[in-house]
Amino acid sequence: MKQNREHWSSRLGIILAVAGSAVGLGNFLRFPAKAALYGGGAFMIPYFIALFLLGIPLMWVEWTLGRMGGVAGHGTAPAIFQSIAPKNKWIKYIGVIGVMGPLVIFIYYTFIESWTLAYSFFALTKKYGRDIDYAGMKHFLSGFQGLETNQYFDGFGWAYLFFLITFAINIWVIYHGIKGGIEKLCNWAMPILFICAAALVLRVLTMPPLNPDNPDWNAVNGLGYLWNPDFSALKSARVWLEAAGQIFFTLSVGIGCILTYASYLTKKDDVALSGLTAAGTNEFAEVILGGSIIIPAAFMLFGPIQMQEIAGSGVFNLGFVTMPLVLNQVPMSDILSFIWFFLLFLAGVTSSVSLAQPAVAFLEDEFDMKREKAVMVFAFVTFFLCQPAIFFLKNGVVDELDFWGGSFFLVLFAAVEIIIFGWVLGIDKGWDELHQGAALKVPKFYKFIIKYVTPLFLLTILSVWVWQEWLPTILMKNVPPENFGYVLGTRLGLVAMFVLLCAAVNIAWKRKKR
Repeated sequence: MKQNREHWSSRLGIILAVAGSAVGLGNFLRFPAKAALYGGGAFMIPYFIALFLLGIPLMWVEWTLGRMGGVAGHGTAPAIFQSIAPKNKWIKYIGVIGVMGPLVIFIYYTFIESWTLAYSFFALTKKYGRDIDYAGMKHFLSGFQGLETNQYFDGFGWAYLFFLITFAINIWVIYHGIKGGIEKLCNWAMPILFICAAALVLRVLTMPPLNPDNPDWNAVNGLGYLWNPDFSALKSARVWLEAAGQIFFTLSVGIGCILTYASYLTKKDDVALSGLTAAGTNEFAEVILGGSIIIPAAFMLFGPIQMQEIAGSGVFNLGFVTMPLVLNQVPMSDILSFIWFFLLFLAGVTSSVSLAQPAVAFLEDEFDMKREKAVMVFAFVTFFLCQPAIFFLKNGVVDELDFWGGSFFLVLFAAVEIIIFGWVLGIDKGWDELHQGAALKVPKFYKFIIKYVTPLFLLTILSVWVWQEWLPTILMKNVPPENFGYVLGTRLGLVAMFVLLCAAVNIAWKRKKR
């Protein structure tokens, strides 16, 4: 057992780190796109219901289980699950999902994150002009991504260069550890991110209408689009599923990152108040800041109907196409565009380093590697794994990785966690652990929610998906013929990754003769 594990230096440090893990590209790109696509106010009702019945309970569960694991010298799900149910020899292999999920997301998320750093540079150097239109901005993005060759980009060099820079930044932060790397990054990155976001909110909300033919397309009505409820849309199961998925994505629950971060707490550290504070910080970033930038901006330039169409055409189009066009309408557009993309980069890098930590912690804790060696092993393996996501973006590889790593694994792992906490560990023992050293008394009705409501909610989501989409997904019914081989190869790679991680868990357990 590894005894000399690191710890966070302060409560603020862990709160900012967990908030940094949660506050990512999903807050400022995915949330506005989903809200715009599903009618704004129609999306927010199921969103908040999912927050209170899924997000917050799972946040407390992961903080509690993570702290329990850290006290025992473990920071990843295989060992934590096994320590809770020592007689079940298979439960550690279920915990492999908590290492694999973040790893899968990291190998495509880092590439997407690098786009934000590149666009920060492009904004300052004025690589796209103020006279560019919507079609031109879409071609600019496609050319940069390597999806086409056009007048803006004649090769893939820019995208790969910024991927290398971004990957190196991530490895550098992770290499320097919990205190010297991740916590230090989040201590300065998160305040800067919030300052940048607040400045953009102020700029967007004080803009005059951008379309003289439609004066009703203004910032106030843009906010109204998000906040005016539409109860008729609650009949749609799709809206409920999308809202629940956004809660998983935005809070980073069901991934395994918070589990690992919480393992660096001490037995006396508060998880009830700290977990709620981190969740609240993330929601402020997403709903108040993220919801007050893109949606009013896009509403003012394109109106509600075209904004919905843009959101439906791709999750990145609002952020990488619409926002530069909106900011081009005002003075100092290059500076404002830099602020926008740099805040996205900060949100991205504080999240991606958290995605790396479960795999690094697994190597440290279960194979007794020094951190430097563990990070180098992680860097070598993930650099290799990143390449298909980069070079086969147009062939559906990233979409496939995002579905399994960023959607299915999240719900599955969350269901496993909540059942282990409420039923295997036992809700009474889990409730006592949650309140160990707590300054906050969690309302008692959450005891019922954690044991019954949240598991039922999660199992319902999984059951509906299995009923409606399992067979077509497995048979790849919706995969274009030209992408069939790439998607099949990606799936075989994911299976191989799971088998290898299970083998690594088996080797680690035999070495330590557990």
